[in-house]
Amino acid sequence: MHETGLKAVDSPRRERTPLVIGHRGAPSYRPEHTRASYELAVDLGADVVEADFVVSRDGVLIARHENELSRSTDVAAHPEFAGRRRTQEVDGEELTGWFTEDFTLAELRTLGAVERMPGVRPLNTAYDGRYGVLTLAEVVELVRARSTPTRRVRLQAELKAPAWFAGQGLPMTELLAAELGRLDARGADGPVVVMAFEPQALRDLRDDLGTRGTRLVQLIEEEGIQDALVTPAGLREISTYADGIAPHKGRILLHGADGTLVGVSDLITQAHRAGLTVEPWTLRPENLFLPSHLRRGTDPSGIGDAQTEARLLLALGVDSVITDAPETAHRARAELTAEAMAPIRPRV
Repeated sequence: MHETGLKAVDSPRRERTPLVIGHRGAPSYRPEHTRASYELAVDLGADVVEADFVVSRDGVLIARHENELSRSTDVAAHPEFAGRRRTQEVDGEELTGWFTEDFTLAELRTLGAVERMPGVRPLNTAYDGRYGVLTLAEVVELVRARSTPTRRVRLQAELKAPAWFAGQGLPMTELLAAELGRLDARGADGPVVVMAFEPQALRDLRDDLGTRGTRLVQLIEEEGIQDALVTPAGLREISTYADGIAPHKGRILLHGADGTLVGVSDLITQAHRAGLTVEPWTLRPENLFLPSHLRRGTDPSGIGDAQTEARLLLALGVDSVITDAPETAHRARAELTAEAMAPIRPRV
């Protein structure tokens, strides 16, 4: 994409207020993909709760970041499952551990969720084991319960490795389409948005759900094999099967090797020209994940100025931001809204 300086690039005017998406809930404060994390995200101002989904042995969509369970649950502490530990290749990566496709939903219900990044978020370990594993249906029920006549909360469901799961005899896109139908959750205005890195999965869902079906979003990695997707031609192609893109924030905010912010790309403008919304991921408050000028102190786990990062992206014209700390983006949005509504004072 074309690079510019730090000045904001022109972008078509938004027709509605940008959304705050709680990435896996509010995992800066509670273990990800737990009821507590999702509930707190809504309390902190998230309009949308994002959740990743994998599949159980009996074909149930389960909210987990990956199908390997040892980092996000206490499965290793369950002697009854010791014999299920194994090594396999998942989506091109060799992993050793316990895998959702080897467990029924009933068995997964016996596990407790734990903090997936204890080195970065040690305070979250105080909640280890307090919460269980949730299904897609339960997260849909949660966002519906938290919606009110004046505030609608939605779920943004990310499908993890759908092609790989299909190869295991667990066709994720078919399972999702069927479950959305059972939950009466289909439709562009329904409670669920779906995103994935694999274009074919989104194409399959578009075929299953129809052109006016559930809203679909193409995820895009920071760099690598998906580079062609962010060209004008690639964005036009995405618009044939999806409604928006969710690029890594580094596709918009450009950094030098030392972490210094050096400019912004024109991806937002190009995507809007293709009729696509833009919702970058993932904003995190810890210094480890922030550009160098927004870090505070030298501790990588220390809290920096994530609000300024969110404010910059919102000012550039994104339609949503995906964040681990929803309140930072909520405050940034409120600041920009207040400034836009402030009366223009005449010069004296």
